[in-house]
Amino acid sequence: MAFGFSPETGADAASRLSRILGLEEWTACGIPLLPRPRDVVKDLYTRHLPSPATAVVAVFAPDGRAAASASFSQRAASVDGWEHRNAILAHLRRVIPHDLRRRVPIRTAVLLVCRDGVPGWTAADGAWMWGLRDACTLHGLRCGAYITLTPSGWHVLGDGRSGRTPHAGSWSERAGSPAALGSTDAAPQAVRRQVAR
Repeated sequence: MAFGFSPETGADAASRLSRILGLEEWTACGIPLLPRPRDVVKDLYTRHLPSPATAVVAVFAPDGRAAASASFSQRAASVDGWEHRNAILAHLRRVIPHDLRRRVPIRTAVLLVCRDGVPGWTAADGAWMWGLRDACTLHGLRCGAYITLTPSGWHVLGDGRSGRTPHAGSWSERAGSPAALGSTDAAPQAVRRQVAR
């Protein structure tokens, strides 16, 4: 009798690769444009202070107000859309009820991923996109924008809009500022921001 792990087959690898959306596929999904992407990014950054390998999922009401948001850490090198979908869905369930009884989704989920590396699309981004789209379907939401926060700034992948600040290193600049170091209540506020609005 032998014990151990069975090797990954070609079918397993192909199924994992299929859980990634290319940039053209993502654009073809008809993702709604963010009305004010700079404001959305700054708001999510201020609430969650994401560092690299952190994702922030936010749900917006039809009037454009943020109804809820949550941040969580993930393995930076993961390119499995299934794993990302499960993480996104788990956090959505914690912060906002599903809309599965509605015939047409009215609320929109947006995902911001803070990561190191190049600002352009990567396979890891494709896995996050697949995860976001699938999680939205399972929670009764419209799939919204996918935003990266990299050392060069923020980027809304698929529509070309971007800005320099905040960026992937902004959290360390803010955490090391004299105001943050002198505050005894900074940590509890950050924890509260990570739960929900």
